[in-house]
Formats: sequence, structure tokens, C-alpha cells
Amino acid sequence: MKIQVRYFAALREALGAQETVDVPAGCTLGALRAQLVASSPRHAELLAPGRALRGAINQTMADEATVLPEGAEVAFFPPVTGG
Repeated sequence: MKIQVRYFAALREALGAQETVDVPAGCTLGALRAQLVASSPRHAELLAPGRALRGAINQTMADEATVLPEGAEVAFFPPVTGG
């Protein structure tokens, strides 16, 4: 199934605003991140496990075990701090 992946902040500057990705049915947010890490050295650097990133599915915060629905919009962004 196809999903839309959007990037924000420094990720957007490095990877672009968005991309469309094919994933298998039942794919989780964590599996998507792993698939993106394997897709290019730049993705591997910026989305690597251990890097502090937040994820949202259809504009709702999600954890890595959340299953992606058909046609989902997934966003990745760094944690935000106030000031």
C-alpha cells in the first residue's frame, strides 16, 4: 500500500518535504522507519535508531508499534522544546 511520508524541521531540509513509499499491509511506524533507513545513506543517518524523533500518523502522535492504515500520512520531526 502507498503512504505519504512528510518531514519537518532539519529532516525536511535534508530529505525534502515529502515522499510516497510502498509498504506491506500491517506495516508499523517502526517498520516504516527501518525501511526508510535502509533506502539511502542520508535516510540512514537522519532516521537512525537512537535518534530522537517523533512520529505522527494522520496528524496524531504515534509510537513505533502503531500499524499504518491504508493511505496514511506519516510525519517525522525532531522533539520540540519551548523557550
